Amino acid sequence: MYAIVEIAGQQVKVAKDQKVFVNRLPVEEGKSVSFDNVLLIGDGDNITIGAPAINGAQIGAKVVKHLKGDKVIVFKKKRRKGYRVKNGHRQALSEIVIESIVASGATPAKKETAKKAAPKPARPSGGKETKAAAPKAKAETKAPAKKAAPKKAAKADDLKKIEGVGPKAAEAMVAAGLDTFAKVAKAKPEAIATILSDASSNLAHLVTDTWPKQAKLAADGKWDELKELQDNLDGGIEK
Repeated sequence: MYAIVEIAGQQVKVAKDQKVFVNRLPVEEGKSVSFDNVLLIGDGDNITIGAPAINGAQIGAKVVKHLKGDKVIVFKKKRRKGYRVKNGHRQALSEIVIESIVASGATPAKKETAKKAAPKPARPSGGKETKAAAPKAKAETKAPAKKAAPKKAAKADDLKKIEGVGPKAAEAMVAAGLDTFAKVAKAKPEAIATILSDASSNLAHLVTDTWPKQAKLAADGKWDELKELQDNLDGGIEK
């Protein structure tokens, strides 16, 4: 049995017990992960094709380790202009082992959402407290209520100044509420990676390990230190 599944923005053909190298996943080494976007499953002569994904199908895998791919040389030249630029790039990858292929009946992994606790209604206690509170309530009704001045919305920072953040990634972070350098600095890299993967599978390969550190320097106005840090990065990844 084999399957074609989308993992971190890539379509991969997998089989059980197969080792696969995919774009970096926001999962710790040794932990299990499941993928629900299964496009095709083949079992002998029986082939099931999704529209676009197969309902109830799921691929179970285990993250073996995180690593970097082979170096790729990027060389740019403009003739008669004296322009020559040479850079190297190593893609952040994850090695996974396929543990199971479920054709139907799998339940999709639930996304954790923070539940806000409903405020409890205040219960009246002793009679003395209720009598003492009554005059205050009357005084409050007599005083005219002043309308609070509307607060001006804080201007969002240009998150693209963080190396590794493109227009689409910045748009997804702003939509999730991370619209300033200060908020990004307080967020965990795993939480940012989850926001990006939920927004689009094409953003799931981005490595966010250094984004809070860069945002902290930008929020504090330490632009020289930020530039020095970014000189040692490659697409937001430490060399």
